[in-house]
Amino acid sequence: MESKNKPTLYWSLLKFKDWNFHIASTSKGLCYVGSQNKPFEELSEWAKKRFPGSPLVEDGEKLGLYAVEIIEYLKGKRKTFTVPLDYNGTAFQLAVWNALREIPYGQTKSYSDIANCINKPAAVRAVGAAIGANPVLINVPCHRVVGKDGALTGYRGGLDMKTQLLELERQGALSSE
Repeated sequence: MESKNKPTLYWSLLKFKDWNFHIASTSKGLCYVGSQNKPFEELSEWAKKRFPGSPLVEDGEKLGLYAVEIIEYLKGKRKTFTVPLDYNGTAFQLAVWNALREIPYGQTKSYSDIANCINKPAAVRAVGAAIGANPVLINVPCHRVVGKDGALTGYRGGLDMKTQLLELERQGALSSE
């Protein structure tokens, strides 16, 4: 039984090739995709901040649909996600995260592109902070945001993960042309 302010968070460890990361959902949708090869503490610390008092329950079955789409993506067989998301943030963060979801597969945008996209052209640093707070890696594709000069800038999952995701999309885009 979940109360309104303390929803149960269901979690699972997603494993694909040498990738291991935790994913979590509420009854409403996917709320968290963790960094590659990070311990469970990454998820539990995040949950303590974002969902204080919510129980964390391991349930691979409840996360099955989310895992399937992420694995299809990692295999280069999926370019868009259809599963519901349940992310909570400020109005500004939500605007940024929604703008990230508009970046097409295989393409990148700069931080200032995103700031312009949400009609806050001066808020580039705040955009960067909101992107850094994105709880749902991969599905909300913050890996598609790069520096103005195309340089790979910070990424919660680490630059190695960001590089691999961009490479996957480049190859996926190349092989399907």
